[in-house]
Amino acid sequence: LCFPETHGITFRIQISVKEVLDTDVLLKLLFHLPVNYPSTLPDISVNSDQLTRAQCMDVKDELLEQAKKHLSETMVYDLILWIQQHLQYVIKQSATVCNEKTALSKRASTEDGTWMLLLHLDHMRAKAKYTKTVEKWASDLRLTGRLMFMGKIILILLQGDKNNIKEYLILQKTSKVDVDSSGKKCKEKMISVLCETNVQSQHKRFQTFEVKEYSTLNELQKEFETAGLTTLFSEFVPPLLK
Repeated sequence: LCFPETHGITFRIQISVKEVLDTDVLLKLLFHLPVNYPSTLPDISVNSDQLTRAQCMDVKDELLEQAKKHLSETMVYDLILWIQQHLQYVIKQSATVCNEKTALSKRASTEDGTWMLLLHLDHMRAKAKYTKTVEKWASDLRLTGRLMFMGKIILILLQGDKNNIKEYLILQKTSKVDVDSSGKKCKEKMISVLCETNVQSQHKRFQTFEVKEYSTLNELQKEFETAGLTTLFSEFVPPLLK
């Protein structure tokens, strides 16, 4: 069908492409030819009941790319022939891109989802107050894990949303959580970030945040092993004893 318009002409064409996606595909193509066509590219619209909206957009994009190769030449007939011959390729490419985006989305979800942080504190002078503060922050930020004491070793292991982990670190470094040698409130200046990473499938997800004390290094090691964090323990904890 051809519809004359003040600013050009619109063609609406339906074509059937055989054996795509194991079925015949009916493409509904609309070409709007501006008054200075073919020196200017046509506007193209693609619809089909057999294709998704994303696939129709991919077909349109491919047609526009082909149209650029025919600039200043009459092109509508050539574009129709081209899409009849290449529709199956375009659809396959669309599916590949879609799968790649889905994989990237899943990976991003994992990386930006449950995160893990292991901190080492040099000391706590106001232990009771400091511990309550850490527990409150963990609760407010919906973080789980452990505040662990073993001899002079003090560790904080946290799991939760990556942004909340970042927020916890800010609180830990900027708030007056302890007291100095004269008893005045002070910020934590002797804290080390031992590890910050996303939680892997082999890691146990802590359900709560708990404060625990261990009599021996072996007890502390078992806590890490139970959580699937044997490598984390071996890499970061023994060096603290030296």
